[in-house]
Amino acid sequence: MSTEHISPERPGLAASPLTGAYPEPLWMQARAALENRIAVGEVKPGSRLPPERELCQMLGISRVTLRKALTALVDEGVLRAAQGRGWYVAAPERKEWPNTLESFSETARRMGLVATSRVLRREAGPATFDEAEAFQIAPGTPLYRLERVRMLDGVPIAVDHSLVPADIAVGFDEVDFTTRSLYDTLTGLGFELAQADTTIEARPADAALAGHLAIAAGTPVLEMRQTVRDRTQRPLLSSSIRYAGDRYRLRTSFMRNAGV
Repeated sequence: MSTEHISPERPGLAASPLTGAYPEPLWMQARAALENRIAVGEVKPGSRLPPERELCQMLGISRVTLRKALTALVDEGVLRAAQGRGWYVAAPERKEWPNTLESFSETARRMGLVATSRVLRREAGPATFDEAEAFQIAPGTPLYRLERVRMLDGVPIAVDHSLVPADIAVGFDEVDFTTRSLYDTLTGLGFELAQADTTIEARPADAALAGHLAIAAGTPVLEMRQTVRDRTQRPLLSSSIRYAGDRYRLRTSFMRNAGV
């Protein structure tokens, strides 16, 4: 995840300390100054603000005054506080995700958002007993492992750990998975992704996951486990996707059988 900081040398920020010459209290001026920089895109959603000490120096105010301004921005939904980690620009309002089988990238395009990824790991390795059972293969059979931080408009949404049988992961080492969809890659190789068996459950984020998603350790995340099959029921892809709980919402419909 990108932890962009406002540079103390950035024009218009370091050289613009607040003043008591205006009728508004200093904390209100600080709130307006920070909110304006966020609104014009100087600080991106999901980015962490500089340490409080630096912000106090930039704005020429005390830490008590600064915290009053930051707390007001949290109350307005502009910022969020992560205990022990600092202050972050709030992510976009959470989106509803489909109850049809489509890739992260396809969902993003439908919503008018840009999907990108940061690749954490990509390698082939032997299947464990559980993985072999999911793919209906012998333990030790090579699987291609791809782990990514999935982002929408630069905001980290989820960490995706996907497995594909190595014998169908042809040329995967040459694919740019920072922008390329795994679904599109498999489809381009002639495979048809027809069905997914899915389970979703809540779990607390461990320290590593929390770091990737810019949330506090222990924050609830939604883990979606999927096995994607073709029309012959052959498993093509197994994934564990852990979503930041405030950035994911699944909507579905239920129908009651007639006569029940």
